[in-house]
Amino acid sequence: MGRGKIEIKKIENPTNRQVTYSKRRNGIFKKAQELTVLCDAKVSLIMFSNTGKLHEYTSPATTTKKIYDQYQRTAGIDLWVTHYERMQENLRKLKEINNKLRREIRQRIGEDLNDLSYDELKGLEQRMSVSLGVVRDRKFHVIKTQTDTCRKKVKNLEERYGSLLLEYESKWEDIQYGLVENEGGNGGGFGLNDLRLG
Repeated sequence: MGRGKIEIKKIENPTNRQVTYSKRRNGIFKKAQELTVLCDAKVSLIMFSNTGKLHEYTSPATTTKKIYDQYQRTAGIDLWVTHYERMQENLRKLKEINNKLRREIRQRIGEDLNDLSYDELKGLEQRMSVSLGVVRDRKFHVIKTQTDTCRKKVKNLEERYGSLLLEYESKWEDIQYGLVENEGGNGGGFGLNDLRLG
């Protein structure tokens, strides 16, 4: 019993759609390979799934670029000319922006000012004043941060010094506790005068 014909329309269920795409993609690649072997044909297939994943088949001993080049020669068209023109236009715009930025930099360091009108000079001065304000704010922020850090370090050192001093004093009291002062040197006792700190 043969398979029934299916209606050719978009499969609504995404999972079924993906399964059908994978099966039919493999089928069309197999047909392309058979066509290459049986007929010594040059075949190039490029497919994109609905998720944008690329699948490609090209006959052995050839490349997709070679196929495109042969197509252009045979059809008498240039597939790349429009793309090249767009790239040239984009390059021209980027060069304009680059030249404008270079000119602005030169003007900000006091060069290339001769062609500027009074209003343009005034605008440049205002922009530089704003920039100077931003630089000053940043400088003061850095100074404040460094000062705060220094204060914290000094405070930490003072606290550490205080802790060490307390520790030293408590040890000194422990040493003094129980010691008898050696009066007149008799009795063979150990006196404070005999204590030497390193």
